Amino acid sequence: MVTLSAFPRLRLREPESRLLDLPWERPLAEWPPDEVTFRELPVGPSRHLVRFVVVDDVTYALKELPLDPANREFTVLRHLRELRLPAVRPVGIAEAPDRDVAVLVTAYLAHSLQYRRLLTRFPIGPGPYRDRLLDAMASLLVDLHRAGVYWGDCSLANTLFRRDGERIQAYLVDAETSEVHPSLTDGQRRYDLDILVENVAFGLADLAAMRDAADQIDEAIPAAEGVRHRYNALWDELHEEPALRPGDRQGVRSRIRRLNDLGFAVDEIELDPSSEGAEMRLRTVVSNRAFHARELSRLTGLQALEGQARLLLNDVREYGAWLAYYERRPIGEREAADRWLHEVLEPSVARLVPAIGSGRDALQAYCDVLEQKWLRSESAGRDVGLESAIEAYVAAGAPAPETAAGPAATLDVEIDARSGLDAPSGQGS
Repeated sequence: MVTLSAFPRLRLREPESRLLDLPWERPLAEWPPDEVTFRELPVGPSRHLVRFVVVDDVTYALKELPLDPANREFTVLRHLRELRLPAVRPVGIAEAPDRDVAVLVTAYLAHSLQYRRLLTRFPIGPGPYRDRLLDAMASLLVDLHRAGVYWGDCSLANTLFRRDGERIQAYLVDAETSEVHPSLTDGQRRYDLDILVENVAFGLADLAAMRDAADQIDEAIPAAEGVRHRYNALWDELHEEPALRPGDRQGVRSRIRRLNDLGFAVDEIELDPSSEGAEMRLRTVVSNRAFHARELSRLTGLQALEGQARLLLNDVREYGAWLAYYERRPIGEREAADRWLHEVLEPSVARLVPAIGSGRDALQAYCDVLEQKWLRSESAGRDVGLESAIEAYVAAGAPAPETAAGPAATLDVEIDARSGLDAPSGQGS
């Protein structure tokens, strides 16, 4: 039986007016498949109904939940979006007070993975992918806490992951229990971190049980404790106020360079001399983790994730040095970046597209090629060159955990290398 109610209070953020024609007056479970284009995508453990719809070739995640939690989550996600923090992008909310429910709409996060899918493709024991995933969880919680956001239910299941060059970027998906404060107390931070460690341990143990890997179940707790150590190390690094000798400009530069290496741009520095003048205290104010991404965008117009941008900038500098050597003249960074874009990246992406298909991130595929080049060069004891790395990568089926299995099908797709990646967005859970 079709259940109809009054048309809900509908709020959509531009340019999402394309969603107006969806049957908002019906419960989400009763949306007719002959009127709505649904897309089958994996959904993590959830207390609520989550469905994916496609409108004008754009995929959205819709989650139906009680009215108050839905409004709270929508507000928090909007706040995170304004701060450009890694979280799902809120698109809209449809409130039905007569049924005390609402449907929260977020944009689907392209190229994302749930932790089970990511770790199922690799050994769940100690190794680079698990380490990168734990790094990503710790970094995400640090980013949120610096912005005064208390997550409240941080876990692997409430997070999506994207491969980011040699790293992994974590995105907050579920903000039902989140709160926004001017700043968090140490107690709030510790409690949130305790929740994360406990939930990560449960997630790793659950995955080990699913894979009948009993030897890894007991190892899940010390592995999860690694998130605490990672969080504390990064938090301390960002809030360190080193004492320097008066006039130690190199010490200041080293501190800024260290923060830049971590991906943070320094917005402000403060040098506070002691009353005796024997030393000065250095304080820094840092922005979001996008230092290399901003630099890459400035030089090339590409929009990339932070880890990708770091690899690509190194590739730009390497190509610029090669040009200067062979052309026996100085090559400025602008010329090097422009020539790298047109002579290296765009031709490489054009070769990779048929192998990776339409469901893959072209910039990440090129980063994978760079890693392939480095590994093959290390093995050969010499630089094997980009051409050899591309050939080996394509011959291997352009492997990546985003693909279910085997080589990606060859599809007719067009990717403009200059367009880079989509802005952070996401799906509900």
